[in-house]
Amino acid sequence: MANSWEDELKKYCINLEKILSFEDHSDIDSLDLFSELKLLKEILTNEINTQLKILNYIKRSCSFPNTYIAYKILLTLSVIVERSFSKLKLIKSYLRSTILQYRLNELTILSIESKMLELLDYKILINNFAVQETRKIT
Repeated sequence: MANSWEDELKKYCINLEKILSFEDHSDIDSLDLFSELKLLKEILTNEINTQLKILNYIKRSCSFPNTYIAYKILLTLSVIVERSFSKLKLIKSYLRSTILQYRLNELTILSIESKMLELLDYKILINNFAVQETRKIT
């Protein structure tokens, strides 16, 4: 039973390598990541007990490149998800009483994907919409 957590950890490392792969290139090596994490478990002290302290330790040591990449991704995703939920909460509290759930969902997506929206050419979108509406009428 002592190896069950190691088997589980190895499975997650392999899955992460697959997720971070494109064609024949991967950002991490799953078996190296697995070894690094097992070693870190033994090395880390009780003083290194926050996400930032762990990241700084990994960065300073220069001995855990796969773990450093995985940890940066993990922390970045946490911030992105947290910001998305914060935006959702703001939108819901402001608009909850005045619009339908469908419209709220659409506005949430627009808010979360705001960077992508900045790249859109609104004149083209409006013209395409107008052409479609004109076709419906005639």
